Amino acid sequence: MSRPIFEVIALGADDALAAQAGGADRLELVADMASDGLTPSRETFAAVRAAVDLPVRVMLRSRDGFQVGGPAALDALCADAAALRAEGAREFVLGFLDADGEPDIAALTALAGVIDGCRWTFHRALDRAADRARLRARLAALPGLDAYLTAGSPNGVDDGLPVLLAEAARAAVDAPRILVGGGLRAGHLPALRAAGIDGFHVGGAVRAGGWAAPVDPAAVRTWREALDAPPAPVPVG
Repeated sequence: MSRPIFEVIALGADDALAAQAGGADRLELVADMASDGLTPSRETFAAVRAAVDLPVRVMLRSRDGFQVGGPAALDALCADAAALRAEGAREFVLGFLDADGEPDIAALTALAGVIDGCRWTFHRALDRAADRARLRARLAALPGLDAYLTAGSPNGVDDGLPVLLAEAARAAVDAPRILVGGGLRAGHLPALRAAGIDGFHVGGAVRAGGWAAPVDPAAVRTWREALDAPPAPVPVG
């Protein structure tokens, strides 16, 4: 099994430096975690990019929830994406559903066009989709999609673990990576890794005082060491 990817949520340059010091592989850069993560400013991205040499996936989301918010909101989000691209962003995070829980193909296609082949993650909107398998099938042709951030359930990994294990068993070798996040705990790692999952995403788990506190490099290092340890053998019989 390849070395697991470990992605840490950052709100700014200080978080980014702490995550890099602790051994993170990649950052998800967001603003406003009270709204579950919105698009950061161009200036914040520039500060993070200057501070670290880790890959940075930038959130494209302008409002709480998983609907894009109409044509004007989509136009504004496309403009934000273009500005971030101009600043040097090369990886993104996005994901929108319609009122029926189906993927908003028009919004996703428009944004995929603006980011022009950059790699991107479809975020936890997957966990609110009407049908997870149907969503994946409908997104298969979109350029750049290489990961699904998912807890397996809107309620987090505790509830979604059976779904994640089942999806890992069915995953094709060249399919977008399953990136597990959303209430992920260290206790989930043995089962997830034994199933072959190799992408992990944390935010609050590496902040000793919740979202008001900065990323703790020691906490990041603890996760990094757990992920670098050989996976536990799968029981037989």
